Amino acid sequence: MNESEKLLSELKDIRNIMERSSRFLSLSGLSGIMVGIYALIGAFFAYRIVYIQFPSDARQEYINDTLTSIFIIGITVLVLSLFTIYVLTVKQAKKEQKPIWGPGSKLLLINLLIPLATGGILTTILALRGYYGVVSPCFLIFYGLALVNAAKYTRPEILSLGLVEIVLGLLAAIFPGYGLYFWAIGFGILHIIYGFMFLNRENKNSEA
Repeated sequence: MNESEKLLSELKDIRNIMERSSRFLSLSGLSGIMVGIYALIGAFFAYRIVYIQFPSDARQEYINDTLTSIFIIGITVLVLSLFTIYVLTVKQAKKEQKPIWGPGSKLLLINLLIPLATGGILTTILALRGYYGVVSPCFLIFYGLALVNAAKYTRPEILSLGLVEIVLGLLAAIFPGYGLYFWAIGFGILHIIYGFMFLNRENKNSEA
């Protein structure tokens, strides 16, 4: 190996090290699966409330009770999801002997939370004004945008997951009566699928 090739190899190694330091790769595949399961359970209870407990002929009369029940379900799913992600991600980081809080995780959180918080606030404002049909599309679209925005600081598969979430959100806007189904697919089934993908990669890396 001559001097120029040696220099190029060293520069390549430095670049790889810098890219790894700016990426948070300790996301747990199991956490994705658990979040998907929580979302499906939440969607099941929301379906029972919207379509069984308060049928269409009485839904307007009990709209406040319906919204309160769905809000409680949503908050419960969110809290359980965040707690599970934190616990399993910390466990995964310790297993890989990597810091849980570093440049990569900071960049990931910042790029994830800005569009996510914006979408959450906007969706809440629209829902309070009575635009209930936009809740599912907005959450899916802004969640997808958040994943796309954060993908460059974590696993590359997050980008494709974000794009699929955006497409589902647009479909939910086109078919407003099926928002809950798109919600279950986007936050439930897709998380489980990608969770198994991450878990499979983790097993391969541990065997290597």
